[in-house]
Amino acid sequence: MDMLVKLYELKPDPVLEKRLADQDILIRRVLAPELKALTSWIEPRFGAGWASEATVATMRQPPSCFVAVKDGELIGFACHEATAKGFFGPTGVDVSARGHGVGQALLIATLLDMHAQGYAYGVIGGAGPMEFYRRSVGAIPIEGSVPGIYRDMLPIATPSEVSESEKLQTEKPR
Repeated sequence: MDMLVKLYELKPDPVLEKRLADQDILIRRVLAPELKALTSWIEPRFGAGWASEATVATMRQPPSCFVAVKDGELIGFACHEATAKGFFGPTGVDVSARGHGVGQALLIATLLDMHAQGYAYGVIGGAGPMEFYRRSVGAIPIEGSVPGIYRDMLPIATPSEVSESEKLQTEKPR
């Protein structure tokens, strides 16, 4: 289900920003020369579809993809304008970095960028963790939005929503 966010009511979160700074986590706009590194990181964790969307977002000027970096390593990303105008997503955080505010910081940075580009509202396409989006940015469900713009999508483009490290943790030893 898609969700709707009032971008004009969204504000930066200085407490969250300090929390990430204290962990030496940087949220910034991706640079075009980082495209291969970004998509190589995304595809095994989240699938070819999300890597394709991140490519589109990275190729925009300015890029509409943000990354989270810790100790020179990519730990998360978030995009907008990848599948449709006014749409947030995809977004993903490595399993090892979850629970530290990275996803929320990426969400806010990306939505604030949408607002700065003139959008009053943002659509979170195919929102997975709906409670997270409701709590973080006041998103509300858009009734009747399933499957929405994702209907008839080619199977290879469907995100796995399972990272490699999660697969390794759940696979049985042979």
